[in-house]
Amino acid sequence: MKPTLLVLAAGLGTRYGGLKQIDAVGPRGQTIIDYSIYDGIRAGFGKMVFVIRRYFEEAFREKVSSKFDRSVETVYAYQELDACLGDFKRPAERTKPWGTGHAILVCRDLIHEPFAVVNADDYYGVRSLQTIVDFLNHSQRASDYAMVGYVLRNTLSEHGGVSRGVCQCDEQMFLKSIVECKKIERTANGVQYVDGDGKVRALAGDESVSMNLWGFQPSIFCDIQSQFERFLRDHGGEPKAEMYIPSVVDALISGGKAKVRVLPTHDTWFGVTYRQDRDVATQCIHKLTAAGVYPERLWGQ
Repeated sequence: MKPTLLVLAAGLGTRYGGLKQIDAVGPRGQTIIDYSIYDGIRAGFGKMVFVIRRYFEEAFREKVSSKFDRSVETVYAYQELDACLGDFKRPAERTKPWGTGHAILVCRDLIHEPFAVVNADDYYGVRSLQTIVDFLNHSQRASDYAMVGYVLRNTLSEHGGVSRGVCQCDEQMFLKSIVECKKIERTANGVQYVDGDGKVRALAGDESVSMNLWGFQPSIFCDIQSQFERFLRDHGGEPKAEMYIPSVVDALISGGKAKVRVLPTHDTWFGVTYRQDRDVATQCIHKLTAAGVYPERLWGQ
């Protein structure tokens, strides 16, 4: 059974200023998702699951998935505010999704095979996707997970702070811990971020970070469900609290419930956190097309 590629596309894009998931970056109007799916098919994924919001489903289907739904099995999951809450009553002031961990959880009835997770607004490249497919195809245990680790300085935006999961690994490149750092940016004093207490902290810039390219087994859904229930009890009343994938993984590692291998990469990464990032993404795609990495027409459009 081929692994599945889970694409997280439900983000509201508030910093970017619009539905960044369906903005064009390619020479024929292709989106970053087009390139992720094109690379995913080449890498060996057999099914694509998209996590979206219902309010933009029609636009998403028309602009994105209609181009390749005949090339690969395509399934949709919906990250709505009331999804997977159980008996928990959502506060009326809650208006934003519950985070990337919750985005995976809403797919629990759709995925029964090994799967990888990517962000819709990030470009990963076929080699990195092939690396995670190879891992998933050769994993033996239900608790064997992996992530592709990128070099921090190669993932920063020139237009504002970003959040990254900063990794600590052992000698065998198994993940020891992962900490979500927010507001990371280049400054005159080097790479810095703001910790949970509001203090500015320094980073070297060569740390291995998660860009949400994960490889999981279906067993993780039970663990995410348990953690999400705990998250709702502890933080459900906070209007902006979110449960992130790195936090889920960190809890599993510290509790001895999973081993996560870090697969290093020096592949090019770029994304569109801010609207100004779109110009950079467009330039990168055009260079890759000129170099023959991609045809000008991905789906015959």
